[in-house]
Order: sequence, then structure tokens, then C-alpha cells
Amino acid sequence: MIETLLAKMIKTGDLTAHLPGGRVVKAGDGSGPPVVIRINRRGLRRLANPSLGLGEGYMEGDIVFERGTISDLLSIVGESGGRKPKRGSTLSRFRKALKRRIQQVNDRVASRRNVAHHYDLSNDLYRRFLDADMQYSCAYFERPDMTLEEAQAAKKALIGRKLLIQPGMKTLDIGSGWGGLSMTLAKDFGARMTGVTLSTEQLALAKERAEKAGLADRIDLRLTDYRDLAEPFDRIVSVGMLEHVGAPNFQTYFDTIARLLDADGVAMVHSIGKMHGPGATNAFTQKYIFPGGYIPGLSEIVTAIERAGLWITDIEILRLHYAETCRIWRERFLADPDIPQMFDERFRRMWEFYLAGAELGFRHGGHMVFQIQLAKKRDTVPLTRDYLLAKAG
Repeated sequence: MIETLLAKMIKTGDLTAHLPGGRVVKAGDGSGPPVVIRINRRGLRRLANPSLGLGEGYMEGDIVFERGTISDLLSIVGESGGRKPKRGSTLSRFRKALKRRIQQVNDRVASRRNVAHHYDLSNDLYRRFLDADMQYSCAYFERPDMTLEEAQAAKKALIGRKLLIQPGMKTLDIGSGWGGLSMTLAKDFGARMTGVTLSTEQLALAKERAEKAGLADRIDLRLTDYRDLAEPFDRIVSVGMLEHVGAPNFQTYFDTIARLLDADGVAMVHSIGKMHGPGATNAFTQKYIFPGGYIPGLSEIVTAIERAGLWITDIEILRLHYAETCRIWRERFLADPDIPQMFDERFRRMWEFYLAGAELGFRHGGHMVFQIQLAKKRDTVPLTRDYLLAKAG
């Protein structure tokens, strides 16, 4: 079984796998740096379901690297074409769709629980591998030599320009995280911000940061579900939030944006997406990292936007930007000297696999990031994109 699996998944690179009983299996064409792994019997059993088993095997110590890293192995898989998504039969597609709906119910109780699972881990953990402003979403590399800090600042500035914010505009940040975007839009664009999150850890730190920056009077941060908001807003932004909504709730999400957006308002949604269209969440990610999460196909989003009665006034697709972002996060995570004292080896391997797998999805898989600008009127935003070249005043 393992020989067949490796032959299907690995066409390039140089992989050697040491198996129980002294058996050795080689895969690839021998090019590139060699990767040598040792797999015990439990690891072999796990690989019967590689989408879950590879990550679990590495996390639990059933797959050990003697040369190279998990990132090196995933790069070989990605460069080889990996495991291509299959359309499957009508029955199998129905079963997968039903499973997705069950996993992504994400009512108010489930949403709070799922957010706490990932975002309430430790603010100190995220400080150690994110940029100084703690942006936990795709950076925007205007130049390939940009630092992470520069690229995250460029991302926030681009979002501000797409929102066409004028000083004093009432602006909603759905999924405001640690407050960095709200602070930038308040400070650099003059917005009066309302930020909502379901993470108690993020909220506490965001309030502390806004207070220290002297922006507390311009930023109202709340522990609130976006669905419970009622007041209108001139501008609405949502970065890295749609991935947590779940397909069954896409219509509610965009209906809520339409309900809260002023008649002359502009909204912008920034989210990870899939070029292959609707599909299942990676099993490892669903189980260990983002329970209830789902990366949408653009086709799913457009349908919900149309039904909400909103104009799509601009779409931009960011492709390799997130691959570079994840690479830097992974390198910072592994290089931090204190993380080994903060978390055990199992947790560190779990997160290393998550970050390496995320980079793989953007570098070799079908993942991308889309930014969709929305309005209620066709002429709310300029008719050309020249305004996006301007810099914030």
C-alpha cells in the first residue's frame, strides 16, 4: 500500500522511507535535496487516509524525519502534483455536501466555541511569529524584497483605498482580531471604527492596544456576533472572517452586510478561496486547527452576493502572496527560542504541519485570496481603478 501511495503522490524529488522490519522504499526522480523519513507501524496505518494521517503521523511522532523537514516533504508532494481533487459520483458528492453542512453549522454557540479553539490559545504565541501589528491574514507583497511588516502595512493601505474612506465615516470591521486593521483605518484614514470579534483574548488585547495608541475614542471594540448588529455603517470590511462562516451561512453573511450597509456605502471582503470550486475542508485542518472552517469557491460567494442584491464593483485575486506570508510565519515559528518552553513537541509539530501545509496550498495547490469590493449602487465607486494607486493621506 505504501509503495502505491508514494508512487502516486511523488514524481519528483528524492524521498527515502524506512519502514518497519527494515524495508526501504524510495520515491521520486532523485532530484533535489534528499528527504529521509522513518515510519512505524502506527504511522503506516494512519497513511491509509493520507489527508489526515500524514499530519497526525508527524504530530504524534509516528513519522520521523532523519533528513529534511515536513515542509521539504510537502514541497515534493506539491511539485509532483499531489493528490488531485476528484469530482466523484453523484452519491459521493451528496455525502460530502451533507458532511460539510454538518461540520459548518456555525450557529452562535458553535461559532464562539470554534473561535476560542484557535484564537484564544495564547496572544503570546501569535506575537512570536506574526508581524508587529499582529496581522493574521495574507500580506500584500508589492515588491518581492518586502519584509513581512512592510507587506502587511501595504495590505492594510490597499484595503483602506478600496473602501474609499472619508474622515468621520462610520466603519464596521467584522472579525476585528487584535485590532490592527481598525487602528490603521482610524489613524490613517480618519474612520470611526466599530470592531466585532468572538475571541475574548483578541478583544482584551485589541482594547489595550487601541488605548495605548490614543485611539480608544475612535474605535469601539465589542465581543459581538456580527449577525446581532443593527446600526447602519458607511463602510464595512471583513478580513479573514468569511473562512469561519461556513457554506450554510454564506447567504446570511452577505444578507447581513447588505442590511448593515448604508445606501451609498462600500464594503470589502478579503478571504481565502479555492480555484477548484466547492469542496471539503482538509481533514487535518478541520479536526485540529479550524473546526467549522471552510474555504469557499468564488462561485459560492458570487451566488450569495447576487441574492443579497449587492453590486460586485471590483474583484482582485492574490495568488502567491499568502504562500510567502505562510513561509515567513513558519520560519519565525520554528526560529523562536521560547516556543519550545511554552508548548510541548506535539503542539509544535501540529502547528509546523499546519503552517507548512497552508504554504503548500497556495504555492502548489488551488488556494488563493480574493478581495471583493461591494456596493448597493453601481456608481458608488469610481469607474476606473486609478484611485487604488493613490496613497493614504
